[in-house]
Amino acid sequence: MEIKRDDLRNIAIIAHVDHGKTTLVDGMLKQSGTFRENQAVQDRVMDSNDIERERGITILAKNASATYKGIKINIVDTPGHADFGGEVERVLKMVDGVLLLVDAAEGPMPQTRFVLSKALELDLAIIIVINKIDRPDARVYEVVDEVLELLMDLGASDEQLDSPMVFCSGRDGTATYSPEKTGQDLQPLLDTIIDYIKPPKGDPEEPSAVLVSSIDYSEYVGRIAIGRIESGTLKVNEPVHVVDYHDQSLSKNGKITAIYQFTGVGRTPVDSATVGDIVMFSGIEGINIGNTVCAAGTSHAIPFVKISEPTVEMTFSVNTSPFAGREGKFVTTRQIRDRLYRELLRDVSLRVSDGETADSFVVCGRGEMHLSILIENMRREGYEFQVSTPKVLMREENGVLCEPYDELTIDVPAESSGAVMEKMGVRKGELQEMNPIGSRMKMVFLIPERGLFGYKSEFLTDTKGEGVMNTLFHGYAPCKGDIERRSNGSLIAFESGETVAYGLYNAQERGALFLGAGEPVYAGQVVGVSPKNEDIEVNVCKRKQLTNMRASGSDEALRLTPPRRLSLEESLEFIGDDELMEVTPKSIRLRKAILDHAQRKRLVAAAKGK
Repeated sequence: MEIKRDDLRNIAIIAHVDHGKTTLVDGMLKQSGTFRENQAVQDRVMDSNDIERERGITILAKNASATYKGIKINIVDTPGHADFGGEVERVLKMVDGVLLLVDAAEGPMPQTRFVLSKALELDLAIIIVINKIDRPDARVYEVVDEVLELLMDLGASDEQLDSPMVFCSGRDGTATYSPEKTGQDLQPLLDTIIDYIKPPKGDPEEPSAVLVSSIDYSEYVGRIAIGRIESGTLKVNEPVHVVDYHDQSLSKNGKITAIYQFTGVGRTPVDSATVGDIVMFSGIEGINIGNTVCAAGTSHAIPFVKISEPTVEMTFSVNTSPFAGREGKFVTTRQIRDRLYRELLRDVSLRVSDGETADSFVVCGRGEMHLSILIENMRREGYEFQVSTPKVLMREENGVLCEPYDELTIDVPAESSGAVMEKMGVRKGELQEMNPIGSRMKMVFLIPERGLFGYKSEFLTDTKGEGVMNTLFHGYAPCKGDIERRSNGSLIAFESGETVAYGLYNAQERGALFLGAGEPVYAGQVVGVSPKNEDIEVNVCKRKQLTNMRASGSDEALRLTPPRRLSLEESLEFIGDDELMEVTPKSIRLRKAILDHAQRKRLVAAAKGK
């Protein structure tokens, strides 16, 4: 007999990056009594990953629960960045409704449209939350109109257009039904969730069925599946049948050894869980996202949302520089291969395959940021390797070569709009719309994804650090021809050794340097950027020849310009097609793929001869 779980609600929080999802979850957990009154709780408690805390973004979808008026609310905090859209698409299968969070100043942004369209496709109940209403530049009523326009654009049903609206300040932990009133706490929001989000339904007596929507990994128990029980009751030590939705031949039998439910931000082991519960369970070897775990003797595959395909690829390979093996803990082909293939257990949007050589691997992801997070995680774990420049994945459609396009939304001071338009023209971007918002200009472009490689740092320079840019995958369209990736050349170390102030002083006249004095370099390493569109060899290890003849003033202190230190993202943006990025736990170095100067010259001459 089908029952309604009135003691349970399952919701996801979806929004554009930096609109305050994780901070709002903090408030909901604190005010629902999840933590003791005297318990020290850090801000953004759901962002448990070091990189998430440093960058202020959510990368992995997280589960938590709060109890309000005796009703358990399972909360899924989702990433807001488009590169991690694979996380959002899956977790929406676990919930009955979403909180659509929109910044009261910025309004709906590209990722807001993306995640909302996914929620509408699944016919989920929507609660619109206008957040950050305490911002001095908040424009609440305009943003409300923009959200309703977005819902109409996406073909929302009448019921979805009548979605309730709550006005919040996640930082202060307050909510109100009217922007005119000042809220005291988040009770209006929690009441709206209880009243509007439908409780899960199902028959606990039917054979059990759970769709695996996410995977965690433990070195002790292997893969841990996360999913919602669609029907029946799941029990520890119960034999089950695992069905793959896309390939029925991969079906297998297994046994569940442990079940956990989410309690606050922790997990509690339980003996059984019933329909509607979001659970974690372990014991089934090789379980995958999209599998259905059902009762032994049954074979019921629950339809699984198709995850968007990757659009960018990079080649990871063993470090072959003269400094190889000095700083890394894991440096061999086998160790790098195992780590990359292990990442596939957690990240459904990633693709890994063996490369052309035995020590290289092709890694495909949803964008530069998606892959840079993987690189950063690996170097923090002690891996040493090198990566090639990012390339977009082309495909042929109806005999025409097509490439991925992004919808680029740019918000800049009005006086910077000319510089942005000029750069967009060079990078084959097409202006779709342009709207002034106060003293700022909002522009939307359609641009080939490869046109955005290396643009971020230029964009921040052109807008004096005040510009905001957001991208969203638009689709494949015919190729736009050549796009110049970089207008600068590289300064290349002429010989191996240690950098010396005298050599650096002479080299800095040629361009901006990446290194200071007393740092080890090797021949072929990129040590700076040249303003000309050509590579220049410089000898940064050159010492002053000392003689016993001294001229007046010749020994004055040399003034060195402070070096420009590149971050991981800036290094990825900078490297050219004939360059590699060497990544170790302590250093990020740029180098030419071919270190030998004479061999590079021969290849350049041969290319010109063609």
